[in-house]
Amino acid sequence: MIPKEILFSLSLFPYLGFLWYLTRSGQVPRLALAGFYSTLLFVAVTIGAAIYAQVAYGQSLANVDVLHGGAEAFLTLSNILLVLGFRQAVQRRRSHADEQ
Repeated sequence: MIPKEILFSLSLFPYLGFLWYLTRSGQVPRLALAGFYSTLLFVAVTIGAAIYAQVAYGQSLANVDVLHGGAEAFLTLSNILLVLGFRQAVQRRRSHADEQ
């Protein structure tokens, strides 16, 4: 069985490919694209917080509420950017369709 840390690390490569494709396509709203990229920030913050929780408290991140909540705030920010970006794109498309 492959350790979860290895699987997590390997999962970054498909995600980076996904980001590369989205960026290159030019078809994703900028705000939504920022949301996808900020997911990488969430991953980095979570890794850092998990290491700190283990070193400073001898606990997993899930057991240190203030660190866990702070890390999850970055995921919330990413999700908000995604929703707002795609919402903006839908509104533009509807507005454009109404004009025709």
